[in-house]
Amino acid sequence: MLPSLFFNLFNSLFPIFYDPNRSITRAAAPTAAPRLTFQLRHLHAVSEHGRVLFSDIDQTSYAGNFTTYRSEGYTVDTRLLPSYRLPSFETVRNARYRSMKFGQSTLLDWAEEEIVGPDTESRETLLVLAKMTSNAYLQPDDKGWYPLGKNWTAGYDFGWEPDADGFRGHVFTTPDNSTIVLSIKGTSAGFLGGGGPTAKKDKLNDNLLFSCCCAKVDWSWTPVCDCHRGGWKCSQDCLEDSLITESLFYQIGTNLYNNLSYIYPKSDIWIIGHSLGGALASLLGVTFGVPVVTFESPGDRMASGRLHLPSPPSTHHVTHVYHTADPVAMGTCNGVLSSCSLAGYAMESRCHLGKTVVYDTVSNLSWRVDVRNHPIANMIETVLADPWPPAEELGREVPEAVPQDDDCIECYSWEFGDFD
Repeated sequence: MLPSLFFNLFNSLFPIFYDPNRSITRAAAPTAAPRLTFQLRHLHAVSEHGRVLFSDIDQTSYAGNFTTYRSEGYTVDTRLLPSYRLPSFETVRNARYRSMKFGQSTLLDWAEEEIVGPDTESRETLLVLAKMTSNAYLQPDDKGWYPLGKNWTAGYDFGWEPDADGFRGHVFTTPDNSTIVLSIKGTSAGFLGGGGPTAKKDKLNDNLLFSCCCAKVDWSWTPVCDCHRGGWKCSQDCLEDSLITESLFYQIGTNLYNNLSYIYPKSDIWIIGHSLGGALASLLGVTFGVPVVTFESPGDRMASGRLHLPSPPSTHHVTHVYHTADPVAMGTCNGVLSSCSLAGYAMESRCHLGKTVVYDTVSNLSWRVDVRNHPIANMIETVLADPWPPAEELGREVPEAVPQDDDCIECYSWEFGDFD
């Protein structure tokens, strides 16, 4: 059981963690990109009352409630990359409000700066980040946890009880707290061998964020929002309102980021995630202008537009990594008879923000396009574990990161507008 002292402390502190007018500050960028080592520092989750809470990872045992491991940490290479940010989160919120309510764009004062981000041209860095991302689905003593050091320190399990059904993940830090990595869990889907207490809310968020119109695939589907207006018509205003009122995970993610930036006001923050967690990481990265690496994320561009996120001059600080045999990331796991649809997931988005690093596993490994290739273990154990010959032939370690085509189209059969 979580000590009452921890409850009292966080119940008193968390209401003041978010100050909407607080400037977004970061440590000054170094002149050279360092090599960073990360350790597991916090578990994060959402209580049954919707409050974001952190569970500290203690380096010593505590009254018998901690299982003690020793950590050597995750080491990754870094590079300097350009990023754009706004003066405060209140600026973001006001711009979204004007866009949603009045259809008016706001001239925003984007500040360009160089920040330390992960070196996405390094295979070892991608492999380590993928393992950190995979661990967001687990606790440190669970089977399947990737122990990149000899041992790990695991704290109490608050937020990971069997009946907890919300936002989950881990927080890793460098020893000097100069850089923080927020790792967000993706969808736990029963038909992919997952499931568990978060599956229901995961599925709701998937169908809200990545479907064309409330997961209205055909007459037999029960939509997740009431925006369908007959035929192939969908109310745009209704869709956007549904994301605001029902899609809890993005809003929880912004609160989580604000809490982290309060705890570590001078630190660089990176965000990583797999699948749904990757798309959420990307949306948060665009909101706050921080480096993002996702693995096998569904297309996130449509959700960004419907959420009315301000568009920075560039989103190249966001990198999506996936392979061609994954229909979820490729945007082909749709249609009435697709595996996703048969399982009740309307995964109809395909366009990504930022840059994409795409491994052609269909041509080079003779993989078939199959939703069973979506779990991140395939990316870790087969794609990233060994050198990638097609990239090495070009003098690279990984495929080149390139922006997705501007003419990427999704939901082309649908008509969106004011039909009320």
